[in-house]
Amino acid sequence: MSSTDIKAVVQTVSNTKRPQWRILHSEASSGWGGQEHRVMAELSGFQNRGCSVWLLAHAQSQILPRAAAAGMNVRTCAFDRRLLPLDAVRLALWLRRERIQVVNTHSSRDGWLLGIAARLAQVPLLIRSRHIDVSYPNPRVSHHAFTTFADHVLTTSQKITDHFQQIFHLRDDQITTLPTGIDVLRFHPDGPQAELPVQRGPGAPPVIGMVSVLRSWKGHALFFDAIREIRSAGRDFQFVVVGGGAAVENYQALAQKHGVADSVHFTGHREDVPELLRALDVLCIPSIRHEGVPQIGLQALACGTAVVGSDCGGIPEIIQEGKTGRIFATGDVKAFAARIIEAIDHSENTQWMSQEGRRMVEQRHSLEFMLDRLAEIYQRYL
Repeated sequence: MSSTDIKAVVQTVSNTKRPQWRILHSEASSGWGGQEHRVMAELSGFQNRGCSVWLLAHAQSQILPRAAAAGMNVRTCAFDRRLLPLDAVRLALWLRRERIQVVNTHSSRDGWLLGIAARLAQVPLLIRSRHIDVSYPNPRVSHHAFTTFADHVLTTSQKITDHFQQIFHLRDDQITTLPTGIDVLRFHPDGPQAELPVQRGPGAPPVIGMVSVLRSWKGHALFFDAIREIRSAGRDFQFVVVGGGAAVENYQALAQKHGVADSVHFTGHREDVPELLRALDVLCIPSIRHEGVPQIGLQALACGTAVVGSDCGGIPEIIQEGKTGRIFATGDVKAFAARIIEAIDHSENTQWMSQEGRRMVEQRHSLEFMLDRLAEIYQRYL
């Protein structure tokens, strides 16, 4: 029997010991970022564990074809508020017909729609996941989204959890902090490096980069200001910006406005994230708001890549100052630039932090750890 056959047998035996739940995730967003990655991670993880999984998403969303290509059951929805009563009834009938046991919603529109539908269908477990830290101007209404239409709330950072417990008065047993688990075999220090439009080889300047969706709160403008500070200090570094989501031309124009267009290489969206991270000397996460625990931070730690991040949101929960990386005060350009330089100049200390970061991800942030924690929550309610 080949090693592949043995693995298949072991997986089959393992799956027979686990509950075979019927799980639906919904996502109203049409983009492709950390939130959508989390949805796919949960769906594919439980699919591999022998569960039946479904995705409800917009027909034009980027996640829908990815889920279909992965062999998942998919269903489309327009998430039109005007159709909410009719769609809720239709979905309730469908949920009953498919005997769905777990519904997990991820955005506002699908949260309300599936919340109502799941209650009508008497689905045993309704989960509301929140990935970013935002304000709730009408907490009396929003409270129902996380209590009436949720049996349990999942967040990606302790800061979001604390905020929810403060404004919605959730008990400890009603909410769980669970960052997205990382595939520690795929995201590993050993492996090939991505091809980038930079100099490589002995004597080449260090490569500093951002890898994220192009969104205003990710801090690209701050990154460009830090580049200007680093250049003013006479340091010869190379800089790359990886990501899509918004027009790359807009961010190239922003770099031009900040006077550093000649120093930054833009790659657009890339799928080879582990290889990209291994090609960087320092990953920067200069977010200015809304941040939970960024997946790219955990992925970088798993790859042994040095990380410099702002103290925004849940970033310090994983980029622990002086232990797994370096932190600067959100918006402080001079401190940001100084921490990047420090990461390069104090290479032995940086290497030690990277090793600690890898160890932390293996112990508390692996994909299997996340799935096991989710299974415990499912089991508690089901």
